[in-house]
Amino acid sequence: MQENQFFVDSDKLSEKALEKKHRLETDPSVRTNHMEYMEGMEQISSDIMEKVLGQMEAYDYSQYTAADVQYALSKETCSVEDFKALLSPAAEPFLEQMAQRAKAETGRHFGNTVYIFTPLYIANYCENYCVYCGFNCYNDISRKKLNAEEIEKEMKVIADSGIEEILILTGESRQMSSVEYIGEACKMASRYFRNVGLEIYPVNVEEYRYLHECGADYITVFQETYNSDKYETLHLMGHKRVFPYRFEAQERAILGGMRGVGFSALLGLDDFRKDALASALHVYYLQRKYPHVEYSLSCPRLRPIINNDKINPLDVHERQLCQVLCAYRIFLPFVGITVSSREQKHFRDGIVKIAATKVSAGVSTGIGDHESKYHGEETGDSGDEQFEISDGRSFDQMYEDISTEGLQPVLNDYVYV
Repeated sequence: MQENQFFVDSDKLSEKALEKKHRLETDPSVRTNHMEYMEGMEQISSDIMEKVLGQMEAYDYSQYTAADVQYALSKETCSVEDFKALLSPAAEPFLEQMAQRAKAETGRHFGNTVYIFTPLYIANYCENYCVYCGFNCYNDISRKKLNAEEIEKEMKVIADSGIEEILILTGESRQMSSVEYIGEACKMASRYFRNVGLEIYPVNVEEYRYLHECGADYITVFQETYNSDKYETLHLMGHKRVFPYRFEAQERAILGGMRGVGFSALLGLDDFRKDALASALHVYYLQRKYPHVEYSLSCPRLRPIINNDKINPLDVHERQLCQVLCAYRIFLPFVGITVSSREQKHFRDGIVKIAATKVSAGVSTGIGDHESKYHGEETGDSGDEQFEISDGRSFDQMYEDISTEGLQPVLNDYVYV
């Protein structure tokens, strides 16, 4: 076990901190082993990571042909091998056929429904140095942590808009956003919302159990990239650096009693086809091991950030993103698919007719600014946003737009007895 905690809690970096930052960026020998668990990190016995990474590393998408794609689309059930063909460049000319098949699968299992939720960031302090993230501990941004009164005020503003599902997010700092702090936010959210999700730093099984008892229904964890070598170069410090602990977060959450778990890679950090394959296989193998759990996939693309020049982002165009989403739906017909506000309105409006089943609305990725965004009323200081969004529609506008397209907006379909 190795302990590697460092926290920058100041507006300006000290000379010592700048020196450490430079060494982390330029000298791999000073970084901890990204495959070695740190103190306090629970290890579970699971073969899921081995299965997923083995398939991903062996995936040569250049070997697939048009005939492979046509064969995959002709089958009633999509196998892993068929899915690989649908993700390959050979499938790009068949996007229209893929979309038709995906639309049929979505209609069969989800009808014409589209679920609506909104995220609530309650803190943006972070102890990790992830070079692509706006919250990383070395970025000179305005940091804020909402207190109980401020959290409740934000939740009331959101609930009054009509939204019934909320996703609570924090930066990845146990020091500033403890499990107990997050648990209290869950208890509060349970009074205002029917469905409560979490997107926080990974925790141990019993901590997930505690958060579930506090009111959390599901958790989402982004692996960012499933290429462990690339992962090492992007996560230079902090608990997030430990690749296997992050990978196993959803399984620990399931063992802790969570009703649902969400997955994603951040497309553009590495080879998006391999990351898309690994994301779906992560779901596929867990779904077979724990069939009672609700599974969902997200599909965020890398947004403009301060350090783009340091990570050499790989472009993922809208047609390629559409291909990934259609392949997801054909391969995993029962799995929910979320399309975030990172994407533009025209893309989100189109993809919910084909493959996606869930969208966010009334989005703010800042801390403590929902009242100003919803009502135009300034409420004092707030924390900086994590990334830029493209679709800033309000809940009312999103509801109306979905209805206008002949789809049924759904706020909640879960009944507690």
